[in-house]
Amino acid sequence: MSRSVTPLRAPAGDIEAVHWQGGPLDCASCCYGELRALPGEQGCEPGHACLQDVYARRIDRFFRWHPALSDEQLTHPYFEVRAIAVRRASVFRLPALLDDPDETVRLQLALRLPLTLLGKLANDPHREVRIRVAQRLDPAGLLALRCDPDYGVRELVARRLPLGVLATMAGDPDRAVRMRVAQRLEMPALLRLVDDAEPEVRRIVAERLPVALLSRLACDADWRVRWEVAQRADAAVLQALRDDEDPEVRRAVQERRATGPTLVETGAVHG
Repeated sequence: MSRSVTPLRAPAGDIEAVHWQGGPLDCASCCYGELRALPGEQGCEPGHACLQDVYARRIDRFFRWHPALSDEQLTHPYFEVRAIAVRRASVFRLPALLDDPDETVRLQLALRLPLTLLGKLANDPHREVRIRVAQRLDPAGLLALRCDPDYGVRELVARRLPLGVLATMAGDPDRAVRMRVAQRLEMPALLRLVDDAEPEVRRIVAERLPVALLSRLACDADWRVRWEVAQRADAAVLQALRDDEDPEVRRAVQERRATGPTLVETGAVHG
């Protein structure tokens, strides 16, 4: 049976109202059809606030007008309806959707599940879900994500992992993750990255090493690392860099020597 066409009150120029299964909207077959008779936000509005619409914004507006109906729609066949219903449904109803086939639904779950259940999504097949999990998990729960196959997840873990175990990520295969580790590690664990293969990582180490240890990077193969060393080095290291092969490094040394090196300890603290 074909659906009847429902008159729309959508603003001119807005996206066309289409049923999530295709074709026109049909208020007569909607389980909430009685809402059409109610005024404003007490009711619904095809093309603006509608559970049947394919457009997520209109579905969201429907649930904003009627949040109490969210629990009833957690098993709706359209994934957008389930995902939006999760935002306002009772948290006690959410565990039933842990195995939902659509990642959009599981993504919303990752934003609302109680922390005691959030770990159940730590191995979700979709990276965006695991990223949200890494943003919310308590520090102890993050340990399980240190070896996640996606570097974006591991980078988030490196931002939040307790300092006591952060050194276990110093050998991560991705440069961006090791850069995050270098930005947070305390001494003496920071020394593990002095010989890192990537100059971007070693440059961060040079920013944070205690001044007394900067000589370890004064002969680094990358000029950017040596330039960073020159920003804080003591007089002896500046002397060694005076004839550096790179003009930017020599210029940095000249500027420091002209003003006199001020030995202010700004490196990483000792753990």
